[in-house]
Amino acid sequence: MYSAALKQIESKIDTINEEFKILHKYNPIEHVSSRIKSKESINKKLKKKGLEPNFENLIKTINDVAGLRIICSFIPDIYTIVEMIENMQDITVLKKKDYVSKPKESGYSSYHLIVSMPVSLSVGTIDVKVEIQIRTMAMDFWASLEHKINYKYEKDIPKSIKKELKECAKMTQKLDKKMSSLGRNLMEDEKELVKEITAEYSTVYTGLMLSENVSL
Repeated sequence: MYSAALKQIESKIDTINEEFKILHKYNPIEHVSSRIKSKESINKKLKKKGLEPNFENLIKTINDVAGLRIICSFIPDIYTIVEMIENMQDITVLKKKDYVSKPKESGYSSYHLIVSMPVSLSVGTIDVKVEIQIRTMAMDFWASLEHKINYKYEKDIPKSIKKELKECAKMTQKLDKKMSSLGRNLMEDEKELVKEITAEYSTVYTGLMLSENVSL
């Protein structure tokens, strides 16, 4: 059921991305990846919560069994995608955390959504929860590095490395803001170009219609 939920959401995201390419000559999504937690990881999480590893506890207490990660080019794209997901039919946003405007103490930055969507199975329709993370490429690079460091030191990271990670996070945030500003300028230029092409097309089309009327 988690696999089915991911496929349904990915299909919706792909449709939106294609629509943007056609209507706006721009795609806010660089790429999308998904994963389902392993049985070992799920059991470990339930044990940490002091719960028995059974299906009922999994459904009630774990929100990120199914995970979707959406990577964007620029910061404004994140909020555009969040808004689009909130407006999707059959998807209910249960929880959201904005670590973009307010990064974590470690420097981690991303936008998290916990959503629920109906999945039709042979036994009936079940609401399935999915965690969606939306971030820029720079944020994803930093998060990937932090994950590897956490894994190496088993989450007991030395203070010196924590300090360097925070410095890297600040640099990443600065880069994202500069790139977003550059992207906004490019988008404005693109809008002006589309306006010019549309105006030229309208003029030519009107001229053709007039000449057609004259010949009639």
